[in-house]
Amino acid sequence: MILYTSGTTGQPKGAVHTHCGFPLKAAQDMAHGFDIQSFDTLSWMTDMGWMMGPWQVFGVLILGASMFIQDGAPDYPDVDRVWDLVQRHGITCLGVAPTFVRAIMRYGEEPVQRHDLSSLRLLGSTGEAWNPGAWCWLFETVGQGRLPIINYSGGTEVSGGIVGGNVLSPLKPCAFSGPPPGMAADVVDEAGNPLRGAVGELVVRQPWIGMTRGFWKDPERYLKTYWGRFPGVWVHGDFAAIDEDGLWYILGRSDDTIKVAGKRIGPAEVESVISDHPAVTEAAAVGVPDEIKGEALVVFVVLRPDFQPDEALRAELETLVGVELGKPLAPKAVHFVRDIPKTRNAKLMRRVIRAAYLDESPGDLSALVNPEAVEEIRQMEW
Repeated sequence: MILYTSGTTGQPKGAVHTHCGFPLKAAQDMAHGFDIQSFDTLSWMTDMGWMMGPWQVFGVLILGASMFIQDGAPDYPDVDRVWDLVQRHGITCLGVAPTFVRAIMRYGEEPVQRHDLSSLRLLGSTGEAWNPGAWCWLFETVGQGRLPIINYSGGTEVSGGIVGGNVLSPLKPCAFSGPPPGMAADVVDEAGNPLRGAVGELVVRQPWIGMTRGFWKDPERYLKTYWGRFPGVWVHGDFAAIDEDGLWYILGRSDDTIKVAGKRIGPAEVESVISDHPAVTEAAAVGVPDEIKGEALVVFVVLRPDFQPDEALRAELETLVGVELGKPLAPKAVHFVRDIPKTRNAKLMRRVIRAAYLDESPGDLSALVNPEAVEEIRQMEW
């Protein structure tokens, strides 16, 4: 089986999977992380061309559970479509992307509350980093404070999760309990040494069931991408951190790292601060060349329908980042846009955003779902 990555950091890579590895990794994570039983009905908001589609099919069938598959947009014919499907089909495990939650929050609690969601026993999420406001909205409004949110992060090349949650461990907003069984994951510094209480690279130190056999017709790119940094260690390309309680956090792609006046920051940290503002639906942060700081932050913001873009709000968002993350990290510019370029599975295309803003070639756009958003950004001055 060949599964292509979403292409958020370049041309999509064709991960080659085997008949044994991918199905077993999917079923193992689904059982240990999501506690899927034969009586469950799992529905993951995904695309069959993305790994979470085959992941759902293989895992559910191996475990003897049921799956629910739907077509069309999650907010059509009405914004309550997802909650209506949960009620009508008795879905017990619902998987969503943080991007969907941030978008649907704008409609308030009423579309959720008009449906009986008592069939749900847990929620799942993957695809992008959370911000606390969106996580808490899902937990309180949809989950009624009783359903665990099983956060899950790994990749197409992994066949499932490197880190995840489970129904036994404590939860914190936006956090992961740790590596699923079989994953020798770690967070390391620039020299490859274990790191705690600070941001580092997410790595895996031992082989696992579900490893890709390589990239389709591109073995050198596979070796360079994952095995070229530390001998015998898989470097995944995500920034991560482990806190004092042993909970894990994914902070975005290390390829997207922005270095402002010598301080390294992941765009997800900036986006989390901005997205928690009541006027904001979603945000994307990129770094642009700056003569003084080396790089400067530029943030693109989609507002809720009941807010209008103006200079006062722009200044408020710039100040908010400076207060939360430090004055040197205050954005050089905040731009209001109608939409942000995304893949079909709702991942932000930051490399495309940056290239369009700087009027450079955006590279491969085959995974892009909304090309009109790129053109809007291209017209802006910097």
